[in-house]
Amino acid sequence: MASMEIDSANSNASDPDNPRFSINVLQLLKSAQMQHGLRHGDYTRYRRYCTARLRRLYKSLKFTHGRGKYTKRAITQSTVTEVRFLHVVLYTAERAWSHAMEKRQLPDGPNARQRIYLIGRLRKAVKWATLFAQLCASKGDSRTSLEAEAYASYMTGNLLFEQDRNWDIALLNFKRSRAVYEELGKVGDLENQVLCRERVEELEPSIRYCLHKIGKSNIQASELLHIGEMEGPALDLFKAKLEAVMSEARSQQAVSMTEFHWLGHRFPISNAKTRVSILKARELEKDLQDSADSLPAEKRLTIFDKIFTAYHEARSSIRSDLVSAGNAENVKDDLSGLDKAVSAVLGQRTIERNQLLVKIAKSKLVRRHDEKNEKVTKPEELVRLYDLLLQNIADLSDLVSSGRDRKPEEVTFAEECSLKSIAFRGERCFYLAKSYSLAGKRAEAHVLYCHARSLVEDAIQKFRSENISDPKIIEELKTLIDECRANSCIEHATGIIEEIKAPENLSNKISNMSLTGAEKKPVKYLLQSLDNYESAIANSNTKSAPRIEAFPPAFQAIPRNPIVLDLAFNFIDFPSLENRMKKDRKGFISRLWG
Repeated sequence: MASMEIDSANSNASDPDNPRFSINVLQLLKSAQMQHGLRHGDYTRYRRYCTARLRRLYKSLKFTHGRGKYTKRAITQSTVTEVRFLHVVLYTAERAWSHAMEKRQLPDGPNARQRIYLIGRLRKAVKWATLFAQLCASKGDSRTSLEAEAYASYMTGNLLFEQDRNWDIALLNFKRSRAVYEELGKVGDLENQVLCRERVEELEPSIRYCLHKIGKSNIQASELLHIGEMEGPALDLFKAKLEAVMSEARSQQAVSMTEFHWLGHRFPISNAKTRVSILKARELEKDLQDSADSLPAEKRLTIFDKIFTAYHEARSSIRSDLVSAGNAENVKDDLSGLDKAVSAVLGQRTIERNQLLVKIAKSKLVRRHDEKNEKVTKPEELVRLYDLLLQNIADLSDLVSSGRDRKPEEVTFAEECSLKSIAFRGERCFYLAKSYSLAGKRAEAHVLYCHARSLVEDAIQKFRSENISDPKIIEELKTLIDECRANSCIEHATGIIEEIKAPENLSNKISNMSLTGAEKKPVKYLLQSLDNYESAIANSNTKSAPRIEAFPPAFQAIPRNPIVLDLAFNFIDFPSLENRMKKDRKGFISRLWG
């Protein structure tokens, strides 16, 4: 709510009959958007927030629209007696805009009916944004009026941008909005200046696209992809439009793409969707190769995800064609071969992505304290990544080796996969040895370093025997051999030192043993682990002195005979039994004498 507060000093002007209100429009909207869904592109959540916010404003202002039957109440210049009326108009425009963007983000894109509805919501957003600018011109201060004009121009540009017409008017509106934010970015506090500059950067791609459509820019359609690399709600409409343009360009290029070449095979492609998906994946692969050194790792991972999505779409189309192929054996064979080829390429890209993850993890493993407070990589994480790589290599090798008619290219590719598998096993063994070394297990670490060295030497020998000369891989493997040799010597020497000092350390730890201790945490006692073959005395990871047993021993519950106390006997009134007792009958004489 801090960004939604109004500057009370500027809320009232010197004229009490015509008060001037102040709203930091950009800061207000940015705060609401980031807190209510648009940080993650969730326009549905933001639209619901705008609806709830409007409901609260109407209720607090007592500006409701009747009970039961709707009664329209217009907001005019005379109605605006406080700043919350301006908030009503602004959030109504935001609700219409977010509803339009929600329709734009449908999985398969809006159909014809949905697009008509989308444009209608954008028209409503322009209508309310224009009303907001008019009210701010008469009721707001100069800065609020300027921001409202920029907001209305931005909404008008979005409408024309979506309608694919009047590009010159759209360009004029975007430029007008940019000019206002450039001037506002020169004044005010630092936070407001940063927000204005961000909005200027977000408007730049839309302006360049309008210039491209008008014909006043020399930028090519393929270069437009590099414009929308920024993030922000203002760029979502531009990205959707750009993706539609690139899809249309791919569809035109896909007409000439009739075959898919893979390891000596040529598979025909008859489905247009499959062509477009494969063409999209190849464009992304080309972008990835051309900017391999300049792009940061996070951007490259994002491109890999897009490549996977494109190839999965291609496989889905191919399998749909397989289902509808019927009994045509030739068509089925071609589609099965194409599916195998696309799956193999997808496996190769998966391996490349996992190798990039290994590279990122290695860079974090070297650092002791990361500058960005990121989590430093442990050797176990690299072991897990190499496990994934070995599984990927095995799956790819099995896929390539399957089939009856294998071409020489496939045989060579399978041999390269087996060589890479040996190299990955050596690197995995190296980092497994590092994890044992950090755990203080010197003998195991020494053996694993030696085994890793033998695996890497075997891999280098096979690379040379197969005439596979990749200087980068050979150099990395040689460096790994040197590291294995150095670390094995270190582990050997450290193990000998620890063995020499073992009796002294053992005696020191035994001398520190005690029955009692001051530890408040639960302690594992020696007498509780007599059946386990482990040493609590010579354990290097133990920080405190070992404890034999808890002393004094704790009380234990023992069984005993129950105690019966009949407390109710003295308070019971028993019934009389005299009438049931046997009476002695006596004769007349005995009665006299008795």
